Amino acid sequence: MLPEVLEAMLPWLRDGHANPSGAYASARRARQAIDDARGRVAEWIGAEPDEIIFTSGGTESVNTALHSMDRLVGAGTAVVSAIEHSAVLRGAEDLSRPVKYAPVRPDGRLDLDKFAALLPGAAMISVMAANNETGVIQPLHEVCTMARERGLPVHSDGVQLAGKAEIKVRQLGVDFLSLSAHKFHGPKGVGALHVRRGIRFFPLLKGGSQENGRRGGTENVAGIVGMGAAAAAMRRRAQDHTALQVMRDTFESKLLAELPGVAVNGDPVHRLPNTSHLAFDGCEAVELIQLLDQAGLECSAGSACMAGKIRPSHVQLAMGLDGARGRSSLRFSFSLLNTPAEAFNAAEIVIQAATRLREAKRRGTDPGVAPPCGLAFS
Repeated sequence: MLPEVLEAMLPWLRDGHANPSGAYASARRARQAIDDARGRVAEWIGAEPDEIIFTSGGTESVNTALHSMDRLVGAGTAVVSAIEHSAVLRGAEDLSRPVKYAPVRPDGRLDLDKFAALLPGAAMISVMAANNETGVIQPLHEVCTMARERGLPVHSDGVQLAGKAEIKVRQLGVDFLSLSAHKFHGPKGVGALHVRRGIRFFPLLKGGSQENGRRGGTENVAGIVGMGAAAAAMRRRAQDHTALQVMRDTFESKLLAELPGVAVNGDPVHRLPNTSHLAFDGCEAVELIQLLDQAGLECSAGSACMAGKIRPSHVQLAMGLDGARGRSSLRFSFSLLNTPAEAFNAAEIVIQAATRLREAKRRGTDPGVAPPCGLAFS
């Protein structure tokens, strides 16, 4: 979290225990704090305050949007992209209608021609704004234009895009947009759902009259205040997206210049300024992660332990990455709290670790890493 976010939250963590639904003075102050935060989030994304519903995070926001659209529309299929976050993919499995998956091109961007071919007979759409693994930004404006021509509601998972690029819901044309505070220097466990004014809405969590009857449950006042403070900070620091790209480019340039067999996965232009998704020829991602972790550098892999094997993620498979390249791919992310010097040092650590791993494989020696999930490497 940014320091100013924590400072905004502390009074509500220490003393702000009042229930915002109460009629007493401290309850009214809590309710006002929520309304102020709602205004900050709305202003940041170009929405109206009454279009913002606070949730427990991106997953709840996604499932709420899918549930509401499923109740809103008539017969027809749901069209979602094949590279969606698991919150969308698993949420779509519970819809009352068949789901069609729109493919992406090898660069990780939605194939608009194939997407358009799925629209006849469709009733609802969900396409993410930017991929959480590769950082590739999707052609969401074009998706919404096609949807408007057919009168189809659109949800977008905006969790990964928030804080790294501008989000203006009117320009995008979305009906529902999911956000999570921890992706833009806010606290974990709080998120928001933008619901376009005028569209019918069906709550997922029913209970009290909180959030104007759209999301039952006593509000997480401290978390909501933190999300509002983070949104305000992102609005003030909109120009810092360039600083993120400088760090990412510093990191990538050094790797590409000094470490053979490194390749960038995904569209090199239409991607988040803070994300590097890289393949390392001759390395297993899970082994490389272990070496990097030992050196104090934390990153993530799309691969996961499934059925006793290390497999590429569904995102990599959708992009057509072969097994070896998928298993060698890692995601590195930078934030506004990082520095160019840290990016440079991170690249040096990666170079040393990858070189050590490749040399161990060449010699047939132990690279000194433990297999994940209790599995043997293969």
